[in-house]
Amino acid sequence: MSEFRVGMGVDAHAFSEGVALVLGGVAIESSRGLAGHSDGDVIAHALIDALLGGAGLGDIGALFPTGEPEWKGASSLDLLRRAVAQVRDAGWELVNADCILIGEEPWIAPLREQMRERLAEVVGADPERINVRATTTDRLGFTGRGQGLAAQAVALLERRAVAGGSEAK
Repeated sequence: MSEFRVGMGVDAHAFSEGVALVLGGVAIESSRGLAGHSDGDVIAHALIDALLGGAGLGDIGALFPTGEPEWKGASSLDLLRRAVAQVRDAGWELVNADCILIGEEPWIAPLREQMRERLAEVVGADPERINVRATTTDRLGFTGRGQGLAAQAVALLERRAVAGGSEAK
C-alpha cells in the first residue's frame, strides 16, 4: 500500500531596485528583483516549503535561517537541491508539484517551459510533473500594487519503497 502526503508552500518578497529578478530558477530581464537573503526566488522558495512540509521536515526558515551568512545571496536552486536531498533521505519522492506566481508582472508565459525544466532538473523529476503558472490579484494587495511578488506551491510526495519490498522509514 502506498503512502502519500501533500505539502503546501507560500512565499512573498518585496521588489528591490538593482537586484536580479530570478523566478523558477530563471533570470528575467528587469530593472528590479526581489529582496531576500538568498536570490529571492519566490517560486523556488514556495516549492521548498511544499516539499519540506509534505515530508514533515519543517520549513525553509528552519533549514536555511535568514541570519546565516552561508545563505546570503545563495541560489534558490541550490537551496531546493539541498531540501530535495533531505526529503529523499527521509524516504519520500516527489510525485508532482504545482507552482503559482502571484503578481501583476512579469509576464512569465514565454519562460514557463524553461522554469519547469530548471525546477524539474533540480528535483529529479520529469518536467511534465512540475507545473508553473501565474495569476494576478486584479491590482489588489501588495502584489496588485506592484510592490512585490508571492508564490504558492503544492507538492504530492510518495513514500519511497526500498529493496525487499519494505518502505523507507
